[in-house]
Amino acid sequence: MKRIFVLLAVLFSVGFSENLTKLGAEAYNNGDYQKTLDLWQKACDEGNALGCGGLGILYKNGIGVKQDYQKAAHFYQKACNGGEALGCGVLGTLYKNGQGVEQDYQKAAQLWQQACDGGDATGCFNLGVLYDKGQGVGQNYQKAAQLLQKACDGGEALGCGSLGFLYENGRGVKQDYKKAAQLHQKACDGGYAADCGSLGFLYEYGKGVRQNFSTAKEYYGKACDLDLQPGCDDYRKLNEKGY
Repeated sequence: MKRIFVLLAVLFSVGFSENLTKLGAEAYNNGDYQKTLDLWQKACDEGNALGCGGLGILYKNGIGVKQDYQKAAHFYQKACNGGEALGCGVLGTLYKNGQGVEQDYQKAAQLWQQACDGGDATGCFNLGVLYDKGQGVGQNYQKAAQLLQKACDGGEALGCGSLGFLYENGRGVKQDYKKAAQLHQKACDGGYAADCGSLGFLYEYGKGVRQNFSTAKEYYGKACDLDLQPGCDDYRKLNEKGY
Protein backbone atom coordinates (compact mmCIF):
# COMPACT_ATOMS: atom_id res chain seq x y z
CA MET A 1 0.00 0.00 0.00
CA LYS A 2 2.86 2.36 0.77
CA ARG A 3 4.08 2.02 -2.82
CA ILE A 4 0.66 3.15 -4.11
CA PHE A 5 0.90 6.44 -2.26
CA VAL A 6 4.51 6.97 -3.32
CA LEU A 7 3.68 6.53 -6.98
CA LEU A 8 0.57 8.70 -6.70
CA ALA A 9 2.71 11.44 -5.16
CA VAL A 10 5.02 11.21 -8.17
CA LEU A 11 2.07 11.32 -10.54
CA PHE A 12 0.95 14.58 -8.96
CA SER A 13 4.36 16.19 -8.72
CA VAL A 14 5.85 15.99 -12.17
CA GLY A 15 4.95 18.15 -15.09
CA PHE A 16 3.59 15.81 -17.72
CA SER A 17 2.80 16.37 -21.38
CA GLU A 18 0.57 13.96 -20.54
CA ASN A 19 -1.74 15.65 -18.28
CA LEU A 20 -3.40 12.26 -18.61
CA THR A 21 -1.38 10.82 -15.74
CA LYS A 22 -2.19 13.69 -13.39
CA LEU A 23 -5.87 13.62 -14.34
CA GLY A 24 -5.84 9.89 -13.74
CA ALA A 25 -4.37 10.40 -10.27
CA GLU A 26 -7.07 12.97 -9.50
CA ALA A 27 -9.77 10.55 -10.65
CA TYR A 28 -8.18 7.88 -8.46
CA ASN A 29 -8.38 10.08 -5.40
CA ASN A 30 -12.02 10.83 -6.23
CA GLY A 31 -12.78 7.11 -6.42
CA ASP A 32 -13.54 7.14 -10.15
CA TYR A 33 -11.43 4.11 -11.02
CA GLN A 34 -12.91 3.56 -14.48
CA LYS A 35 -11.85 7.05 -15.49
CA THR A 36 -8.46 6.43 -13.89
CA LEU A 37 -8.07 3.23 -15.90
CA ASP A 38 -9.00 4.97 -19.17
CA LEU A 39 -6.65 7.91 -18.61
CA TRP A 40 -3.66 5.85 -17.49
CA GLN A 41 -4.21 3.41 -20.34
CA LYS A 42 -4.07 6.30 -22.82
CA ALA A 43 -0.96 7.69 -21.14
CA CYS A 44 0.74 4.29 -21.18
CA ASP A 45 -0.18 3.77 -24.84
CA GLU A 46 1.55 7.09 -25.55
CA GLY A 47 4.74 5.82 -23.89
CA ASN A 48 4.32 7.44 -20.49
CA ALA A 49 6.06 5.21 -17.95
CA LEU A 50 4.14 6.66 -15.00
CA GLY A 51 0.87 5.87 -16.68
CA CYS A 52 2.01 2.27 -17.15
CA GLY A 53 3.04 2.13 -13.51
CA GLY A 54 -0.38 3.42 -12.51
CA LEU A 55 -2.02 0.60 -14.46
CA GLY A 56 0.25 -1.81 -12.63
CA ILE A 57 -1.13 -0.49 -9.33
CA LEU A 58 -4.72 -1.05 -10.44
CA TYR A 59 -4.19 -4.60 -11.67
CA LYS A 60 -1.91 -5.66 -8.80
CA ASN A 61 -4.36 -4.49 -6.18
CA GLY A 62 -7.63 -5.15 -8.00
CA ILE A 63 -8.69 -1.51 -7.89
CA GLY A 64 -11.49 -0.84 -10.40
CA VAL A 65 -10.49 -3.99 -12.30
CA LYS A 66 -10.28 -7.70 -11.57
CA GLN A 67 -6.98 -8.43 -9.83
CA ASP A 68 -4.57 -9.75 -12.43
CA TYR A 69 -0.91 -10.20 -11.51
CA GLN A 70 0.07 -11.06 -15.08
CA LYS A 71 -1.29 -7.76 -16.36
CA ALA A 72 0.27 -5.97 -13.41
CA ALA A 73 3.66 -7.48 -14.25
CA HIS A 74 3.21 -6.48 -17.90
CA PHE A 75 2.56 -2.86 -17.04
CA TYR A 76 5.24 -2.63 -14.36
CA GLN A 77 7.71 -4.01 -16.92
CA LYS A 78 6.72 -1.23 -19.31
CA ALA A 79 7.13 1.32 -16.53
CA CYS A 80 10.53 -0.11 -15.64
CA ASN A 81 11.62 -0.11 -19.29
CA GLY A 82 10.61 3.54 -19.41
CA GLY A 83 12.97 4.41 -16.57
CA GLU A 84 10.47 4.41 -13.69
CA ALA A 85 12.38 3.06 -10.68
CA LEU A 86 9.25 2.30 -8.66
CA GLY A 87 8.01 0.14 -11.52
CA CYS A 88 11.22 -1.88 -11.42
CA GLY A 89 10.90 -2.21 -7.67
CA VAL A 90 7.35 -3.54 -7.64
CA LEU A 91 8.10 -5.85 -10.55
CA GLY A 92 10.97 -7.24 -8.50
CA THR A 93 8.51 -8.03 -5.72
CA LEU A 94 6.28 -9.88 -8.18
CA TYR A 95 9.25 -12.00 -9.29
CA LYS A 96 10.26 -12.65 -5.69
CA ASN A 97 6.74 -13.80 -4.80
CA GLY A 98 5.98 -15.54 -8.10
CA GLN A 99 2.90 -13.40 -8.72
CA GLY A 100 1.98 -13.21 -12.39
CA VAL A 101 5.46 -14.40 -13.32
CA GLU A 102 7.55 -17.46 -12.51
CA GLN A 103 9.31 -17.02 -9.19
CA ASP A 104 12.88 -15.93 -9.86
CA TYR A 105 15.09 -14.48 -7.13
CA GLN A 106 17.86 -13.60 -9.57
CA LYS A 107 15.46 -11.57 -11.69
CA ALA A 108 14.09 -9.94 -8.55
CA ALA A 109 17.65 -8.99 -7.54
CA GLN A 110 18.33 -7.46 -10.96
CA LEU A 111 15.13 -5.42 -10.83
CA TRP A 112 15.72 -4.25 -7.28
CA GLN A 113 19.23 -3.20 -8.28
CA GLN A 114 17.71 -1.06 -11.05
CA ALA A 115 15.20 0.37 -8.60
CA CYS A 116 17.87 1.10 -6.00
CA ASP A 117 20.12 2.74 -8.59
CA GLY A 118 17.12 4.86 -9.58
CA GLY A 119 16.67 6.16 -6.05
CA ASP A 120 14.01 3.77 -4.77
CA ALA A 121 14.88 3.15 -1.11
CA THR A 122 12.55 0.16 -0.87
CA GLY A 123 14.40 -1.45 -3.77
CA CYS A 124 17.65 -0.99 -1.86
CA PHE A 125 16.08 -2.58 1.22
CA ASN A 126 14.72 -5.57 -0.67
CA LEU A 127 18.05 -6.15 -2.39
CA GLY A 128 19.85 -5.88 0.94
CA VAL A 129 17.62 -8.60 2.36
CA LEU A 130 18.52 -10.88 -0.57
CA TYR A 131 22.24 -10.38 0.10
CA ASP A 132 21.67 -11.02 3.79
CA LYS A 133 19.87 -14.30 3.07
CA GLY A 134 21.80 -15.29 -0.06
CA GLN A 135 18.70 -15.56 -2.22
CA GLY A 136 19.31 -15.00 -5.94
CA VAL A 137 22.73 -13.57 -5.13
CA GLY A 138 25.77 -14.80 -3.22
CA GLN A 139 25.36 -14.22 0.49
CA ASN A 140 27.32 -11.10 1.37
CA TYR A 141 26.71 -9.40 4.71
CA GLN A 142 28.89 -6.41 3.88
CA LYS A 143 26.93 -5.76 0.68
CA ALA A 144 23.70 -6.24 2.63
CA ALA A 145 24.83 -3.64 5.18
CA GLN A 146 25.71 -1.14 2.45
CA LEU A 147 22.33 -1.53 0.77
CA LEU A 148 20.40 -1.37 4.02
CA GLN A 149 22.29 1.80 4.95
CA LYS A 150 21.29 3.30 1.60
CA ALA A 151 17.69 2.28 2.22
CA CYS A 152 17.75 3.79 5.71
CA ASP A 153 19.29 7.02 4.42
CA GLY A 154 16.52 7.11 1.80
CA GLY A 155 13.81 7.04 4.46
CA GLU A 156 12.98 3.32 4.47
CA ALA A 157 12.50 2.57 8.18
CA LEU A 158 12.65 -1.19 7.61
CA GLY A 159 16.14 -0.67 6.20
CA CYS A 160 17.17 1.06 9.42
CA GLY A 161 15.80 -1.77 11.52
CA SER A 162 17.37 -4.53 9.47
CA LEU A 163 20.70 -2.73 9.57
CA GLY A 164 20.25 -2.49 13.33
CA PHE A 165 20.08 -6.28 13.55
CA LEU A 166 23.33 -6.53 11.55
CA TYR A 167 25.06 -4.18 14.00
CA GLU A 168 23.54 -6.05 16.93
CA ASN A 169 24.93 -9.36 15.68
CA GLY A 170 28.12 -8.12 14.00
CA ARG A 171 27.18 -9.37 10.54
CA GLY A 172 28.90 -7.43 7.75
CA VAL A 173 29.77 -4.65 10.19
CA LYS A 174 31.63 -4.43 13.48
CA GLN A 175 29.30 -5.28 16.35
CA ASP A 176 28.05 -2.02 17.82
CA TYR A 177 25.11 -2.08 20.21
CA LYS A 178 24.94 1.71 20.44
CA LYS A 179 24.58 1.99 16.66
CA ALA A 180 22.06 -0.86 16.73
CA ALA A 181 19.98 1.01 19.31
CA GLN A 182 19.97 4.18 17.20
CA LEU A 183 18.82 2.26 14.13
CA HIS A 184 16.17 0.28 15.98
CA GLN A 185 14.88 3.60 17.36
CA LYS A 186 14.31 4.91 13.83
CA ALA A 187 12.48 1.74 12.82
CA CYS A 188 10.43 1.62 16.02
CA ASP A 189 9.42 5.24 15.44
CA GLY A 190 8.34 4.08 11.98
CA GLY A 191 5.97 1.57 13.54
CA TYR A 192 7.95 -1.66 13.28
CA ALA A 193 7.24 -3.93 16.23
CA ALA A 194 10.36 -6.10 16.07
CA ASP A 195 12.55 -3.02 16.46
CA CYS A 196 10.57 -1.76 19.44
CA GLY A 197 11.05 -5.20 20.97
CA SER A 198 14.78 -5.11 20.23
CA LEU A 199 15.05 -1.70 21.91
CA GLY A 200 13.32 -3.16 24.94
CA PHE A 201 15.92 -5.95 25.03
CA LEU A 202 18.82 -3.50 24.72
CA TYR A 203 17.47 -1.33 27.56
CA GLU A 204 16.69 -4.34 29.74
CA TYR A 205 20.23 -5.68 29.48
CA GLY A 206 22.09 -2.38 29.09
CA LYS A 207 23.56 -3.09 25.67
CA GLY A 208 24.53 0.11 23.82
CA VAL A 209 22.30 2.13 26.16
CA ARG A 210 22.17 2.68 29.90
CA GLN A 211 20.22 -0.13 31.54
CA ASN A 212 16.73 1.07 32.33
CA PHE A 213 13.96 -1.40 33.12
CA SER A 214 11.19 1.20 32.91
CA THR A 215 12.29 2.22 29.44
CA ALA A 216 12.64 -1.43 28.45
CA LYS A 217 9.07 -2.04 29.62
CA GLU A 218 7.90 0.98 27.61
CA TYR A 219 9.38 -0.39 24.39
CA TYR A 220 8.10 -3.90 25.07
CA GLY A 221 4.70 -2.28 25.50
CA LYS A 222 5.01 -0.55 22.13
CA ALA A 223 5.94 -3.86 20.52
CA CYS A 224 2.93 -5.48 22.16
CA ASP A 225 0.63 -2.69 20.95
CA LEU A 226 1.93 -3.46 17.45
CA ASP A 227 0.83 -7.10 17.88
CA LEU A 228 4.22 -8.65 18.66
CA GLN A 229 3.44 -11.39 21.18
CA PRO A 230 7.02 -11.69 22.59
CA GLY A 231 6.78 -7.97 23.38
CA CYS A 232 3.63 -8.65 25.40
CA ASP A 233 5.37 -11.51 27.20
CA ASP A 234 8.44 -9.44 28.05
CA TYR A 235 6.24 -6.53 29.19
CA ARG A 236 4.35 -8.88 31.51
CA LYS A 237 7.58 -10.31 32.97
CA LEU A 238 8.93 -6.86 33.83
CA ASN A 239 5.55 -5.82 35.16
CA GLU A 240 5.49 -8.84 37.47
CA LYS A 241 8.93 -7.81 38.77
CA GLY A 242 7.50 -4.44 39.75
CA TYR A 243 8.95 -2.27 36.99
